[in-house]
Amino acid sequence: MSESNEYKIIVDNVYKTFNVYLDKANTIKEKLLFLFSRNKKEKREVLKGINLKIKQGEVVALIGTNGSGKSTLLKLMTQIIYPNKGKITTNGKLTSLLELGAGFHPDFSGRENIYFNASIFGLTKKEIDKRIDDIIEFSELGQYIDNPVRTYSSGMYMRLAFSVAINVDADILLIDEILSVGDEHFQNKCYNKMRELKEQGKTMVFVTHNMSAVKELCDRTVWLYNGIIKMDGNTNEVVDAYVEATK
Repeated sequence: MSESNEYKIIVDNVYKTFNVYLDKANTIKEKLLFLFSRNKKEKREVLKGINLKIKQGEVVALIGTNGSGKSTLLKLMTQIIYPNKGKITTNGKLTSLLELGAGFHPDFSGRENIYFNASIFGLTKKEIDKRIDDIIEFSELGQYIDNPVRTYSSGMYMRLAFSVAINVDADILLIDEILSVGDEHFQNKCYNKMRELKEQGKTMVFVTHNMSAVKELCDRTVWLYNGIIKMDGNTNEVVDAYVEATK
């Protein structure tokens, strides 16, 4: 078996740098005072040579304090952004939940946005027609499904976004912290669905600060610290070390 078939995600020596602008002027007075010193910038290296291989069927958590680079790594896997150096290879159909309601048009209804969003994930209209009832049922939006999404609460956005993403039959599912949005009932429903997808052999990577969910769902956990992998291995061991270090 070739490496590309054995692994669903290969992160090969990835570096990511962002420009951070200093002396940002917010008022007219500041703009005049800092006219000549504005737009100074510095490069901040968010990821520093990350190497990671994720096999078919693995459920992997990315943990770490804010600013450690975990969400950036997830975005790189989706090719929303690209590395400054190195390469990321994914093998299979991929769906992601990184930003709440990304891809939704605020003036169209939830139903219409299901078609827009699912088409982004590669489904044809005929395929969406077959799944739309399941998507609406899972979202529990009921009569609100035909209201403009600009009238939705953040919890309703999350319900719709998650419902679409888990019904596109992807091989790889990438999820950021958005499962923290919404009521406990729907969070539990989402985690139950993720367990079901795990049993089906789907590959999942998710960023979370919920260590209980990590221990329950993930066999493997990657701890990022200041842009490097500090620890990668058995979930219980990695989580226990992380919790002890952040006390």
